[in-house]
Amino acid sequence: MFRLTSRLTAAASVSLLALTLSACADSSDDTANASEPTETVAPVETAAAPAEMIVAQAETTAAPADTATAPKTETKAAAVKAPEPDGEVDVTKLMEAGPLKDMVIGDDSAPVTIVEYMSMTCPHCAAFHETNLKPLIDKYIDSGKVRLVLREFPFDPRAAAAIMLARCAPENQFFPMVDVLFQQQRNWATAADGREALLQIARLAGFTQDSFEACLTNQKLLDDVNAVRTKAADEFGVQSTPTFFINGKRYPGNMSIEIMSAIIDPLL
Repeated sequence: MFRLTSRLTAAASVSLLALTLSACADSSDDTANASEPTETVAPVETAAAPAEMIVAQAETTAAPADTATAPKTETKAAAVKAPEPDGEVDVTKLMEAGPLKDMVIGDDSAPVTIVEYMSMTCPHCAAFHETNLKPLIDKYIDSGKVRLVLREFPFDPRAAAAIMLARCAPENQFFPMVDVLFQQQRNWATAADGREALLQIARLAGFTQDSFEACLTNQKLLDDVNAVRTKAADEFGVQSTPTFFINGKRYPGNMSIEIMSAIIDPLL
């Protein structure tokens, strides 16, 4: 996965240079503050607006300010203590098939299953994927101890557009594209022209102008993305991103590999 990601990232760093400079000039630094907790779920305009509105809405939608506060890590040399879960859900219901195929990294027979609900415009989600996902893969997923299931929980139309593009890419490019979208988040999530910024990234994954437009005007895909989000909020108590379920126990907020290890190790 990371080899594919590195190729996309290398291309992105060149093709998006002009875009990056423009975003720095036009952006007002609307990225969420890591110290601000989320109390309520921000509504997503989908049912009232057709899929054709996603691109237009993306042009003016900035990254949301409502995201989860990352748990504080222990700074002492002693072992990190596992945090108490925020709740627990029925694992059978959590793992029921939904309208979209689950995108999974790891062995289906792994003793620990982590389900992550994330929004592509969430800076805490980007921080987890850039900093903590690779250590999780190296320590637990590659060895068959953990599998990670990634699910959509878009907070705004631009986040919905980004994850729709990842879904429209070839299946083996889903995780690499998610990685690049997170790495380039500030470039497209706060860009004045969100459509053009996303199009430049999509072209690196093989999209044409026509396939890009077809993806973002796919009403069924938009409805399915939001069905996943609605079920997570209504049935599993997801209120912020990222939210992790580790063998059914709910943990909101970005977590370091040390905190995750403290949760995972007793389950092995």
